[in-house]
Amino acid sequence: MEQKHEVDRTVHPLSGQHMTDGDGYAGPEPVPVPYTGDGTGGREAAGGAENGGVSGGTAGAVDDADAEAVRRPAGGHESSRASRGWWDRNADDYQRDHGDFLGDARFVWGPEGLDEAEARLLGPAEALRGLDVLEIGAGAAQCSRWLAAQGARPVALDLAHRQLQHALRIGGGTGGEAGFPLVEADARALPFADGSFDLACSAYGAIPFVADPEQVFAEVARVLRPGGRWVFSLTHPLRWALADEPGPEGLTVIASYFDRTPYVEQDEHGRTVYVEHHRTLGDRVRELRRAGFLLDDLVEPEWPEWNQQVWGGWSPLRGRLVPGTAVFVCTRA
Repeated sequence: MEQKHEVDRTVHPLSGQHMTDGDGYAGPEPVPVPYTGDGTGGREAAGGAENGGVSGGTAGAVDDADAEAVRRPAGGHESSRASRGWWDRNADDYQRDHGDFLGDARFVWGPEGLDEAEARLLGPAEALRGLDVLEIGAGAAQCSRWLAAQGARPVALDLAHRQLQHALRIGGGTGGEAGFPLVEADARALPFADGSFDLACSAYGAIPFVADPEQVFAEVARVLRPGGRWVFSLTHPLRWALADEPGPEGLTVIASYFDRTPYVEQDEHGRTVYVEHHRTLGDRVRELRRAGFLLDDLVEPEWPEWNQQVWGGWSPLRGRLVPGTAVFVCTRA
């Protein structure tokens, strides 16, 4: 699961070359990348800004603490570049701060702690065995690891090199194998053949960070087989109207729910270093329908009594009064 407060049809260094097995699956063969554990951005190790970091220097040259928060337009390439750089720089902190909650092989849909083992939004766990599953915005691939434990054949895709290095770390340490393919690529241009997967999923990955989610949905529809399920979670759109605070101030409406202007953090030169994009619930439904999906369910998890953690703007106080996460359960027509 990825959340801060993610077009070239390229297979990046972690992924290696493409392969095709006897079942006709066209996907990348993972190449183990040592987990250095030195706190430097993974993009720096993978070749610097020319491979997708923030232009004008390596990912490590950006100080996110000094970024200015604004609301302004941000295009597709700009958003992807910023997201890759931000997650490469911040993956270490993210996994350190949230790794215990996420677990090494747990499928959590959001800060509320909705667990796929109980929610069964992908279907009964026993029905996952033998399915080809694509996880988009996989981060350190905790969800894919849970899927593999159920007997599924997952592929974990993420835009950030450093997140996937954490997947290797959890999966076996320095030079270790994840046990399933890890792919570094943009969700707007999935490097897979048509009809490669039975199921696709994403827990707070990719969708909030792209300027053109319609392209992601179209790509997911393309790589899914007919009747395949697409389940993804993201920040509940209602939250965009509220202050992003975990306390009582986070219950105050400060902006229009209908203002779709992106939230952007930019450096002193005006270059985007972080971005999130907003759509209303109705926007999401229409985007999915245009991509050829049927909406089977929209889940708004309630905050459970056992969960006392504060995760950015998510908290027990807010979670018991207003929804913080929306999970879309869809089927490819």
